[in-house]
Amino acid sequence: MAYTTAPTKAPPHELLEFVRIIIGKIKIDVNIVNNNVLDKEAFKNWREEYKNAVFFTEENGDYICGSEVEKMSKSKWNVVSPDDIVEQHGADCLRLYEMFLGPLEQSKPWSASGISGVSNFMRKLWRLYHTQSPSPIGEGRAEALSSEPATKLELKTLHKTIKKIAYDIENFSFNTSVSNFMICVNELTELKCDKREILEPLAVLMSPYAPHIAEELWLKLGHSESITYATFPVCNEAYLIESSFNYPISFNGKTRFFQEYDRSLSKEEVEKEVLTLDQTQKYLEGKVPKKVIVVPNKIVNIVI
Repeated sequence: MAYTTAPTKAPPHELLEFVRIIIGKIKIDVNIVNNNVLDKEAFKNWREEYKNAVFFTEENGDYICGSEVEKMSKSKWNVVSPDDIVEQHGADCLRLYEMFLGPLEQSKPWSASGISGVSNFMRKLWRLYHTQSPSPIGEGRAEALSSEPATKLELKTLHKTIKKIAYDIENFSFNTSVSNFMICVNELTELKCDKREILEPLAVLMSPYAPHIAEELWLKLGHSESITYATFPVCNEAYLIESSFNYPISFNGKTRFFQEYDRSLSKEEVEKEVLTLDQTQKYLEGKVPKKVIVVPNKIVNIVI
């Protein structure tokens, strides 16, 4: 986004055309504009060639700017230096943000306004390795993460992510990879995961996308060899199989609550279990159901 200055209070007639030609070509950095009002002193400091410029302002002294959306170009004074972004957020953050903007084969407007979201994700990833464990990991302290076996939910989250990232890499869909990493880190954070069995493969999975932070995490996990030599994780479909189903329990076709049962249970077993629930008896109000319809792994409907 760039701003083009436009005088709102008319200058003398003989100067009008000159002002339109000269002023209309000046592009203003949005950082020195607030609610379309130009910070005149900041503008003069930014563009020294206009330090003695005279502004035609509103009666209250404000100089109002118009706006337009345009491509990034040095001639338009709207270039954002990647060096500045790297200095503020880091090279990995810029790298991920560039991927996150959209599919590689499509053109899209570039803006740094959303990079803070990726930066927050990077911090959350770092905290996952440092604050979930009783003693944060550090260089040469590989024992800090738990060596206990991972839970089913943790393994499901990891292998679901491995499967999606492998697909994205093959299809050059890097923007969805970043989204999947964000979902994975959020789920592992909620699970308070500190298992080496989960976090080591995650670091390897991240390494093509954020090589600097992945390399540092790998070193702090106690490895002496670069993460680039680590074996890339492979999805184990067995961890993605759902062993249970959360049945919606309906009364006369209206869902009242949900109850989870093992997928291996027969229709008769599910019906028996449902009828023993306190919630079921509450909605039955002492009545005997006329019919109980059980569709395995879909729904239970009780007809009163």
